[in-house]
Amino acid sequence: MPDMRRHTPEPPAGAPEIQFKPGMADELLRELAPLLAEEGIDVKNLDVPDMDTLQQALSRAIERRNMAMFTPIGRVREQAAVTMRLAAEAIADGDTKLAAGILDQAQPESPDDSAATVAGCTGLALGLLDQWLAGHDTSAPASLATMTRLPAGHWTGERAARDILTCLPPHCRPGHDTPAPRSATWPAPSSVKAATIQAITGQCCDGGWNPPDDRWGQIT
Repeated sequence: MPDMRRHTPEPPAGAPEIQFKPGMADELLRELAPLLAEEGIDVKNLDVPDMDTLQQALSRAIERRNMAMFTPIGRVREQAAVTMRLAAEAIADGDTKLAAGILDQAQPESPDDSAATVAGCTGLALGLLDQWLAGHDTSAPASLATMTRLPAGHWTGERAARDILTCLPPHCRPGHDTPAPRSATWPAPSSVKAATIQAITGQCCDGGWNPPDDRWGQIT
């Protein structure tokens, strides 16, 4: 995307697209092989009592894989943190073209961990927002959630950004107790994070709240 800023409201999401990609199933099975092995299933020799057993094992393996993708650690987390921090700062400065360029550098996957991934950035940002806005981070202002305002105007990801802010405690309403599916939120978390950082900055200057520099560097 050349610019996160839009001249018109973001249209509603369309119906899911189904694409056939030869070899995708085999590739996924190879990725799940170590996890399935822990379930006693050898992907090169599928010998299971019934399809139910295989399906349950696959479901557990996919859930663990997705959790790992959205919970970056080590170098992968550092790359995701830098990407989200730079994007949030660009949005806060009003440079939505720079923000778009930074977010476009995130890759769908990075087998050698040489680049930030969309899943890693999304998972990290949503986790931090939950800590800050739900009151789990005791060093953040108690009223941070009510002070956070999304950027004005229209931008890519605005619908998901509203859902994220609305569905994080303490704003949850009945029927809206979880954020939008993570696959549909990119690049919305960067907008919400930028708004939160702006609220934090205002609280720091007006109310004297000033988080320790070293800890702030770790969580941003």
